[in-house]
Amino acid sequence: MDDIARAAGIARRTLFRYYASKNAIPWGDFSTHLAQLQGLLDNIDSRIQLRDALRAALLAFNTFDESETIRHRKRMRVILQTPELQAYSMTMYAGWREVIAKFVARRSGGKTTDFMPQTVAWTMLGVALSAYEHWLRDESVSLTEALGAAFDVVGAGLDRLNQ
Repeated sequence: MDDIARAAGIARRTLFRYYASKNAIPWGDFSTHLAQLQGLLDNIDSRIQLRDALRAALLAFNTFDESETIRHRKRMRVILQTPELQAYSMTMYAGWREVIAKFVARRSGGKTTDFMPQTVAWTMLGVALSAYEHWLRDESVSLTEALGAAFDVVGAGLDRLNQ
């Protein structure tokens, strides 16, 4: 933490005012991003099929300026490839899954904790993580392409939820 604080040009104590732990640093202000994801889902027309709604939100949530690609790739490499971060990451993923499950539950008339919304939330997390891992391995692929392709693998199953 001392090295991080020194590199940031702030005191260690100040660093802990911004971040609860060392593991929180690569995640940044993820709660703000989750609120953006929630906003994306809240603003999708209810007539749009669940599959299309989730795909659109997933792609929009993971869209960033091209100038951020290198930095974002480094950050995601730290998050996904640092064993010490995996347990902390699960707590962050729980918030992400909660947003997805809430949307699916609202669409299906169920509860967030019901089996179907939870299954879809876990599936969407798997889609996102597999896409990010592919994107990190193959720098010739855009994140949008990787996310779209990963989503399309499970998309047909989501179509059946609308029947």
